[in-house]
Amino acid sequence: MKITNVTLVGVGGQGILLASDVLARAAAEAGLSVKKSEIHGMSQRGGSVSSQVRFGGEVLSAIIPEGETDLLVAFDVVEALRALPLVAPTGRALVDRKYVVPVTVSSGMQPAPADPEEALERLYAGRLSRVDSAALADAVGNPRTANMAIAGALSALLTLPEAAWDAALRGRLPEKLLAPNLKAFALGREAVLRS
Repeated sequence: MKITNVTLVGVGGQGILLASDVLARAAAEAGLSVKKSEIHGMSQRGGSVSSQVRFGGEVLSAIIPEGETDLLVAFDVVEALRALPLVAPTGRALVDRKYVVPVTVSSGMQPAPADPEEALERLYAGRLSRVDSAALADAVGNPRTANMAIAGALSALLTLPEAAWDAALRGRLPEKLLAPNLKAFALGREAVLRS
């Protein structure tokens, strides 16, 4: 069975690690072999965070070799551009519409990327799905559910059964936070399925 490689990238505080936990649990609920890795970096200061999830047949390593990510999930535009070398030539990208000004730009260490939206379209031509997690979280009434809106959008791009996703969400989220996160997940899934 083919191994699917998913890389999630963004900055600290966006809920990337929770989203990757849900993905890994969903794959395990589907009866697949799963491995997950995380890089926190300077996450508490708005620095880059990434998590890799591999699932399918027998997965021996949690690390995805550069250029072999099947699906990149970027929680903001700049991180999607930065992660391009990780993506396989046939790989897809799911990118949130959020633009987070990197610390290196806000501190004056680097210039802001020129027209990042155009660069995204060009670099991921025909292999790009977009989601507006902030709008979906606003529809739920809780901005902290944006990461589950992205997880829902991700679920629409993978073949894992819906029941596995539901079990993963219920197994990972505390009861008091379950209802709004389930709603955000459903809205994210629906947004990609409609596009």
